[in-house]
Amino acid sequence: MKALLMFSCYLMVATLVSGDGRITIDEKISLEGVWELQNQQMYEDGNVSEIMENENGYRQIKMYSKGKVMWTRNDPSDTNEWFGYGTYTIKNGMLEERLEYASGPMMKVVDTTQVFRFELIMEKKAYQQIQLDDDGKRFHGESYTRVE
Repeated sequence: MKALLMFSCYLMVATLVSGDGRITIDEKISLEGVWELQNQQMYEDGNVSEIMENENGYRQIKMYSKGKVMWTRNDPSDTNEWFGYGTYTIKNGMLEERLEYASGPMMKVVDTTQVFRFELIMEKKAYQQIQLDDDGKRFHGESYTRVE
């Protein structure tokens, strides 16, 4: 039994250490990269009640790199500029974004909400971020696919 436990530990470490001895992160589940919004979801009683697809040229892109996040939105029906830049962390299945600066319209939101917290569901080429209300219930989600 002891030998089996030691062998299991060896396999776990061996999968994390590359040939040159550096610890690597599994690219399949990393948020690092460029992502594009595919749709948004509204929730009622913890279940998806509506899915809103991007329409009329609406696009939103997020980029994550080395603890930094930047996003931009293009909505042809909105003359406002929408972008933001800051830091991000992932801990216990939660994504936390802290914006340092943003476009004028977004700064009005940042003045009231400094930190954005989301439940994070990751796949190799897609992820979902879900906002929770004060009672911990899902109320709004965004689904992204990997661009790069």
